[in-house]
Amino acid sequence: MIKMTVLALVTIFLFPSGMVATMFAQNSAQNAIAPGCGPAHARFNVRTETGPHPAQPEAGKALVYFIQDDSDFNSRPRPTSRMGVDGAWVGATKSNSYFYFSVDPGVHHICAGWQMTEGEPTNHNTAAAHFTAEANGVYYFEAKDTLGYGGSASIDLKPLDSDEGQLLVDQLSFSISQPKK
Repeated sequence: MIKMTVLALVTIFLFPSGMVATMFAQNSAQNAIAPGCGPAHARFNVRTETGPHPAQPEAGKALVYFIQDDSDFNSRPRPTSRMGVDGAWVGATKSNSYFYFSVDPGVHHICAGWQMTEGEPTNHNTAAAHFTAEANGVYYFEAKDTLGYGGSASIDLKPLDSDEGQLLVDQLSFSISQPKK
């Protein structure tokens, strides 16, 4: 613990703050990744279906939609994006799709992170947020994947207005994911 504290203090004084944040983010990506995420090594098989997939919140719970937007990802294949809630992965999406799940009322920590492939280093892109769910509430979160022509890649996780969220869900495919064994 003392070594980590000394390392953190030395790093803060020697490097610009943006570089420090990047270094700590890469270190956490190797283990717990970020608040809300599951294990870095977890992977999913994902398939998509077209057509409506209506959902209602379970009694006394909230419904959360996770939407992956790859419209600014200028390469193929596109990433598989996992969504974690309170330290466990709950599913994954690929190529402009969505899925949903229920949560209990209260504060939840969520994250979106790119799934690594065999042999890929674990310092893939991750984004995190938190929100407070209310019973019978419906929440929409968008993970926007970006890959510019210069090779800079990023994922941005943000809440969406319910009207915008429903509009996107009506246009996108539904993701069905299962953990790889």
